[in-house]
Amino acid sequence: MKRLSIFACVVAAALFAANGAFAQLIPPGGSKFNPPLPAPPPSPKIEVPVVPQMDAPPSPSYVPAPRPSFSDRVTTCLSDAAAAGLGRGEREAYSRTCANQ
Repeated sequence: MKRLSIFACVVAAALFAANGAFAQLIPPGGSKFNPPLPAPPPSPKIEVPVVPQMDAPPSPSYVPAPRPSFSDRVTTCLSDAAAAGLGRGEREAYSRTCANQ
């Protein structure tokens, strides 16, 4: 009889305590209709950088240098003409010819 009453008390306590699961509690300001939070983004990919070799010869760059803009060429040509001591008219003719090459 004693065991039966202890068992009944344990079952009653379990039913009383199991009113609602903790996972079913709704936080204040929330709704049970809110969608679940998205998964966190994947962690960034970490790669080991390429270490240059000390005894390896440098790889030559075969890319030609870009051509300067037209205004840069005109400015250079005018400076060269002025340095050569050409007059105003001669500088104009020289810079036109020089910049269009």
